[in-house]
Amino acid sequence: MKRLVPLLVIALAGTAFWFRDLWLPTPPGQMNNLGYVEADSRLIGPLAGGRLVGIAVRKGEMVVKGTVLFRMDDAAAKADLAKAEAAVVTADAALANLQSGKRPAELAVYESQMQEAEANLRLAEVEFSRAERLSRGGVTAETLYDAAKAKLAVAKAKLEQVAANRTVAALAGREAEIAGAQARIAEAQAAVAAIAVRLAELTVSAPATGHIVDVFFAEGETVTSGQPVLSLTPLGALKLYVYVPQAQRASAQVGSPMAYTCDGCPPGLTATITVVATEPEYTPPVIYSQGSRAKLVWRVEARPDRIAPELSPGMPIEMVPRP
Repeated sequence: MKRLVPLLVIALAGTAFWFRDLWLPTPPGQMNNLGYVEADSRLIGPLAGGRLVGIAVRKGEMVVKGTVLFRMDDAAAKADLAKAEAAVVTADAALANLQSGKRPAELAVYESQMQEAEANLRLAEVEFSRAERLSRGGVTAETLYDAAKAKLAVAKAKLEQVAANRTVAALAGREAEIAGAQARIAEAQAAVAAIAVRLAELTVSAPATGHIVDVFFAEGETVTSGQPVLSLTPLGALKLYVYVPQAQRASAQVGSPMAYTCDGCPPGLTATITVVATEPEYTPPVIYSQGSRAKLVWRVEARPDRIAPELSPGMPIEMVPRP
């Protein structure tokens, strides 16, 4: 009998320990559901590869939308832009030349030729008149009359030719030539716009307000196209992962509010449930505790109703069950 007493005491103590949750009072917060803070970080890199010439932010720094994050080497792009802008000037000048005709100095040459041709015509007319009178009076031979007549015809033809050349010189270019020059201007302007866009893309700014999570490169290193230079967590990208047991699964509905707490956070924090898992899972190792290990739970995702600066990715939180 004396041997049974110790065994009986041990059995009673083990039973009491095993069923302690049924008769011991629940400590404050014991029924809270455990979870942690997560964030959708953005990897930010250049659209075109090249040498990194400047990083304007540091790891952990808070930046606002539009803040310059880093710059790529833009020497080649600036040279291409200057070349394209010069091509626009050349194309503009070519079009202006076609639309305006010959220059004043060139037109002056045609004007001098016109005056010379008119003078030659007047002289030929005088000589022809004299030869005609003499031919009628029988004073000169018929051949001299014919020569004066031919000289007059040549002078008239020469004057008409010079007049036509002067008229053509004063005209603008033909429509097809002008259209071609205008197309070359448009092509040059499009090249300027494309290079300007490429030049602007070499300076990368923050797409949203948030925290710099990490910086992967240093100044002077070469970055390929699309390779991330840093990661940014926008303020609105924080989300909460909480794991609820079967008993509270029905109360966790998409769109419903939930209260949560965290170390160092102010009271009264709330969030809105956005996703509820359709299948249960075992409690993840990141939130193992003596009372929750090896239990089936449902993962609930929620978005904080307001931006709390105390929250950061990886921070543990507790969801307060609804009464």
